[in-house]
This record gives sequence, C-alpha cells and structure tokens, in this order.
Amino acid sequence: MISKKDIFNASILIVDDQQANVVLLVEMLRDAGYSCIATTTDPTTVCTLHRKIRFDLILLDLLMPVMDGFQVIEGLKEIETDGYLPVIVITAQPDHKLRALTAGAKDFVAKPFDLIEIQTRIHNMLEVRLLYTTLELQNQLLEKTVLERTAQLRESEARYRRLTELSSDWYWEQDENGHFTKMYGPVLDMLGIRVDDTLTQSRDDQGAVWNETERELLEAYLEARRPFLDFVYSRSSPEGTPQYLMVSGEPMFDPSGRFTGYRGTGRDVTGTMIAEVKSQEV
Repeated sequence: MISKKDIFNASILIVDDQQANVVLLVEMLRDAGYSCIATTTDPTTVCTLHRKIRFDLILLDLLMPVMDGFQVIEGLKEIETDGYLPVIVITAQPDHKLRALTAGAKDFVAKPFDLIEIQTRIHNMLEVRLLYTTLELQNQLLEKTVLERTAQLRESEARYRRLTELSSDWYWEQDENGHFTKMYGPVLDMLGIRVDDTLTQSRDDQGAVWNETERELLEAYLEARRPFLDFVYSRSSPEGTPQYLMVSGEPMFDPSGRFTGYRGTGRDVTGTMIAEVKSQEV
C-alpha cells in the first residue's frame, strides 16, 4: 500500500498559461499537504521538464496559446513509452473531456475548481500512479534477479561440467527410454553401443567379450532406477587384453516425481585394476 507520506511527497507539475490559476492550484495543494510542486505557464517546456524530473502527476490546462494541452499530451507519449500518462487535464469545455481521455489523459477536473473534487481526484490519481511505479520497479528488480540467477545457474552448470570432465573420462545422460541424450567423451565406444542412421541403439562389442554377469547387474540397476557408485565391470578385447570400466549414475525425476532418465560419469580404470591384481599376486 502507498502511504499518505508518499502521496504528499509526490512530484506534481501544474501547467496553465493563466498565472492566477497556477497560484490558486498551488495554494490548494499546499493547504492539502502536498510539498513537491512545480509550475509553468509555458506549455512548450512541459516535455523537457518531465523528461528531466518524471513527475508523478501533471495538472494540464487544455486551452493554451502556442501549444495546447492535446499537443502536450502527444509529446508526453514519446517520453512515457509504456503508455501510462500521469496527466489530469483541466478544462471548462465538457466536450474536451472525452477527447482528452481518448488522447491518453487519465482523469479531468472542471473549471471553476471544486476544492473537494480536485483534491480527491489528485489523491486517487497519485495513489494509482505510485502503485504503478512501485509495481514497475518490482518487475524490474524481479527481472534483474532472474537474469542474475540464470547467469549463476549457467556458471554453476559450466563449472559442474568442467569438474565432471576433469574427474572422469565421460559424462552421459539418458531419457526415460534409455536413449542417450547428452554425451561428453567416448561414451558409446566405451559401452559398446552403436547408433545407426535411424538413431536406433544396439550392442556393438566389435569382438570384445563382456563379463555378462557384471553387465546384467548394471542393467538391473538401471531397470530398477537405483543409483550406483563406482560400479566396475570388465571386458576383454579381441586380442584378449582386459579392460575395466568404472561408472556411477543416478536416476533423474521431474518436480512431480516422474522418472525422466539417468545421468552419470565413467572412467577407464584398466591401469588401476591391473595394478591391483598384480599387487595381490605378489
């Protein structure tokens, strides 16, 4: 909510070519408690003043020489690009009211002035204007926060990906159907998977012999949607050379709890495993 203090401290510009009207309006506003009041009898200066100060409210007379109030409104539209003109027009011509509102003014007061009416319209207009300004600032702050948070998430994702690349030979993600959606490193070669032109995946061991017991256990983890850490399974190349692979993975779920796939890392740990076997033999 907008406080009375905020309303009475709002900036107001009075535009009227008749100095007597300006003086009368200033006295009425000051008696009501408003403190930030500017005036001009030259309508050609309004846009320059508003571009510099951005008044919360402009009390604008319509019938003025050189430049009438309708022309002033058109100039203000180029400044207030969001389409909200904080203008209350002052007119003694009933047919000008609808025209002014159609042009973009938000309200009107009639001449001769009615003290209660003008104070009420100004108070209501300022309350709406300040609420609008507050909402606009909050939206800008929210947008800035979202941009900053998005940048942070992207930075974290890049850092995580880099750490993953440094700590493993490959990184992978699968969808709920077991199809690979993201791969960094020789994932398919290491897992013995071939993808044809139709994106169909199939086993392609290229003559390698897998330890089927270990492989079946890994596939059981995946089917059960269970996480696994540092799972080692092995295969022998066509030449009989052993190879050991270590993989870790975890299931992924969306906010509703629906399973969306797997992600994980893998490393070739052949050197480490062979060294351990040899140390045990000694």
